[in-house]
Amino acid sequence: MDSSRLEYAGFWIRVWASIIDTVLLGVLMYPALTAIYGGAYWEGTDFIHGPADFLISWVLPAIAVVWFWMARQATPGKMAVGARIVDANTGNNPSTTQLIVRYLGYFVSAIPLCLGLFWVGFDARKQGWHDKMARTVVVRKKRGNPGAVKPGEQWPE
Repeated sequence: MDSSRLEYAGFWIRVWASIIDTVLLGVLMYPALTAIYGGAYWEGTDFIHGPADFLISWVLPAIAVVWFWMARQATPGKMAVGARIVDANTGNNPSTTQLIVRYLGYFVSAIPLCLGLFWVGFDARKQGWHDKMARTVVVRKKRGNPGAVKPGEQWPE
């Protein structure tokens, strides 16, 4: 798509996408975890309650998110808001390595009081730390003038 018709996806639209993804994951994970561990699972204080918990809460979501990014350049939430992830240098599909780095970068972004996630609201290219680490940007069809993607804009060295 012509980059002059794109804009960086800002903080609030990405929050909405995240809410959609979280609800979808919850709808899938809640019944599975409840069926395996019972209602006491939700009252427990253990970080991980067992191997099925680790698989359902950590491994499967990671695989699903990276798979969606690879297949569609977006999770269902990003698709719902018309956003997609692209390579920050070329505007093309990111590599699998970039997407894995981006996923792991979410943890880095979240650890210091989610500062790396809030960074999207202040960055000129609307990149969170995870985007900067992976050299990706999130774009969508242009809705207005602010934050339009400039053709040929490159990652700052």
